[in-house]
Amino acid sequence: MLSSKLVLLAALAYVAILFAVAFFGDRQASKGRSGFLQSPLVYTLSLSIYCTSWTFYGAVGSAARNGLEFATIYLGPTLVFVGWWFFLRKLVRVGRVHKVTSIADLVSSRYGKSTILAVVVTLIAVIGTTPYIALQLQALTVSYQVVSHASAHLDPALLAAPDFSATFWIAVGMAVFTIIFGTRNIDANERHHGVVAAIAVEAVVKLAALLAVGLFAIVAIGDGIGGVFSGSHPRLLNADDIFGPRWVTLTFLAATAIICLPRQFQVMVVENTDEDHLRTASWLFPLYLFLMSMFILPIALAGLATLPASADPDMFVLTLPLFADQELLALFAFLGGFSSATSMVIVACIALSTMISNHIVMPIALRLPGSALSASGDVKRLLLVSRRISIGIILLLGFLYFRISGPSEALAAIGLIAFAGVAQILPSLVGGLYWRHATAKGAVAGLIAGCALWCYTLFLPSFGGSFLMSADVIANGPFGLSLLRPESLVGLSGVDPLVHALFWSLSLNTVLFTLVSLATRPNPLEQVQGRLFIDVFDSDRLDAKRYIQRSATGRDLFVLAQRILGADAAHHLFAKMAGQGGAARHEPVVDDAFIDQLERQLAGSVGAASARAMISQVTTGERISLDALMRIADETQQVIEYSQQLKQKSEELESTARQLRAANERLTQLDIEKDDFLSQVSHEVRTPLTSIRSFSEILLDEDDLEPKQSRRFMQIIHDESERMTRLLDEILDLSLLERGEAPLALATVDAEASLDRALDLSQGLASRLGVSLKSRERAAEAMVQADPDRLSQVFINLLSNAIKYNVSEAPEVQIWSQVSHGSYKALIEDNGPGIRPADRERIFRKFSRGWAQPQTDRSGAGLGLAISWQIMNRLNGSLELLPDNGRGARFLVSLPALAKA
Repeated sequence: MLSSKLVLLAALAYVAILFAVAFFGDRQASKGRSGFLQSPLVYTLSLSIYCTSWTFYGAVGSAARNGLEFATIYLGPTLVFVGWWFFLRKLVRVGRVHKVTSIADLVSSRYGKSTILAVVVTLIAVIGTTPYIALQLQALTVSYQVVSHASAHLDPALLAAPDFSATFWIAVGMAVFTIIFGTRNIDANERHHGVVAAIAVEAVVKLAALLAVGLFAIVAIGDGIGGVFSGSHPRLLNADDIFGPRWVTLTFLAATAIICLPRQFQVMVVENTDEDHLRTASWLFPLYLFLMSMFILPIALAGLATLPASADPDMFVLTLPLFADQELLALFAFLGGFSSATSMVIVACIALSTMISNHIVMPIALRLPGSALSASGDVKRLLLVSRRISIGIILLLGFLYFRISGPSEALAAIGLIAFAGVAQILPSLVGGLYWRHATAKGAVAGLIAGCALWCYTLFLPSFGGSFLMSADVIANGPFGLSLLRPESLVGLSGVDPLVHALFWSLSLNTVLFTLVSLATRPNPLEQVQGRLFIDVFDSDRLDAKRYIQRSATGRDLFVLAQRILGADAAHHLFAKMAGQGGAARHEPVVDDAFIDQLERQLAGSVGAASARAMISQVTTGERISLDALMRIADETQQVIEYSQQLKQKSEELESTARQLRAANERLTQLDIEKDDFLSQVSHEVRTPLTSIRSFSEILLDEDDLEPKQSRRFMQIIHDESERMTRLLDEILDLSLLERGEAPLALATVDAEASLDRALDLSQGLASRLGVSLKSRERAAEAMVQADPDRLSQVFINLLSNAIKYNVSEAPEVQIWSQVSHGSYKALIEDNGPGIRPADRERIFRKFSRGWAQPQTDRSGAGLGLAISWQIMNRLNGSLELLPDNGRGARFLVSLPALAKA
């Protein structure tokens, strides 16, 4: 049987190996040879601190008691890494850009570097994590007793009286390891390479140990996988509760834990050296979780079938090998559980000590007398000492919690209770990364209310009335008010306590966070930080804009950096920043950009809130430029302060968008018309040119043509030349009219005289084509402001079209005119076929012909109406095609009439 000395010796040897790995990792990193330590594999293995002793031992116990419910522990993180990879990527990018030191630092920095918010998150993290550390100490103590005592696994009474002295020295050992390798420096850029390397080794050990016990349970005890499951109790494989309220709640809690637990945030964000490592972790970490969970159920089934009824299911991983006299396997399993517990405790202590020193110790130190810049003292030493003391205090609190509570049911369930506690950080974290209007006041209100309700409905009742809350209050509510019973608020009874508590706490948290944020306005610094966080992937452009304007002397900033980082680190930092600015060595240009960069560097050591407070001690005239805020407001659409203004702005944007679409459609149409215009011009010019060339070649080639025939060919050439000249004149005329460059000789003229002149000039064409021109009711006199020649040109174009395109049996054109309501109107109507409906909208466009076949074989180029429309437009009048009345085409000319003298 394994002796206690052998077990202790094995544990010490294992710790010595971890010391060696951590020392080697730190040494390689200090020499700049940390390539493998910064690999995606080591990064993924470091994430395995999620699998603590509660997962290593407790998952088997959960499977033995509740069947498939244990799978939720692994399903939640898997869903996050597979489905929420984009969120993790943004989280890591924010952490790297803003040199975040902890989850409290990230939340505080997002909401205007709020010290109060940082303290609230830190306290929630400590409250939720300290009992969880106690759980790891219990697991280590109990597993040590099981593996080192021959009958421990058969004697529950022995396990009910744990060896607290052994627990104490285990806590001391982990504190020493954490202090040595977790608080060597305070520069977040250097990270804890040694610790991460040791965690990676522990990840491999605990996985190998669990797989070994699982294979042993299947092969040696169950005689194959079929043998293990053949004798299982039906309730263990009952899947009726899957996707029920408790199942969904546990999955959600596990998913939240992988994001919000301080230790997980530490390894996933703070210790990350390359954002691309997440690509590997997105599939490798779920694979690791699958391997960890693969043999949980077989081990539970083998333990229930083989071990006595008095055996603790949580210890099946150890008691199965011991019961089969496989001492080496049991020792290996013990080391696996030891790895699970120690890795979690070490990283959790590092994360919590950083939060305590940055967000509690530093703000207090800055407010103490003598904390000004000129005072003596070393901030770096203060930080290191406070972190080391914090590590000791955190482990002492965990030990005292375990010592007072003992192996109670409250301690056994503390894993899920702790998950529900840290889940309160989720609304403000997610809202801060995606919601621009989220405010610090909203985050504080939500966090405090959610945490208080979590304590009231879950944390305190878990002690069964032995701590702060009596059993009577738990059973009947305070003052006998049943509606306030902690486990059935407002009469919501019959619900699992965990589901009940999480529903009320997170609901109140989220609602208050949302409502208070909507009711308050973010201050200027919150707006700037919100912009930088939400648009973090646009950081290259954002960094070029200096929102915060302040001034300081280079000497004061150097002294401050020296106090925080140390002399050598401060000299190196200033030299590096001076080189980036192109200045002489050690003489950087102290401007807004330099101060902002220095504050981010210091934030990587003391946190964003403390860095801002210390920078503010040496800077003067700090303000956020109005232009910067206006740019933020413009880009985020927050310049509108009231809902009516927002609605008006939205309507204006919609109107502008419609106008842009219309303009784009018009440009497209103009492009089409341009192509049509060029095609038509080419066609119209080519036709007379072809005739001119053909008949010219005949005249040149044929020497014996008769004079009469030659004269006819020359007449054709002359007519076609005139036709082409008229076409070019019309195109030039139309172009000048469209650009407003055509000269108009405006004068007071009688419009009726211009119309009579047009009738006289059109009479010859009408007689030749047999068209009757009939003047109906006419105005006696109509004085208008116009160019008489241009006005006559309009009338001539309209009359000639009405004549040429009138192919009825008794063609006629009728003319009406009158002066009415200060306007002169002339109507020209024919009884021809009219304008085709499809051509009515484009009848005034260039080269548009909407009539049937004309009476003459020369119909023109289709420019007359376009020219006439432009002329009337220049004369402040109009030319309209009236609706079809079944008789023919009807055109109405309108001009403002002048009052009679």
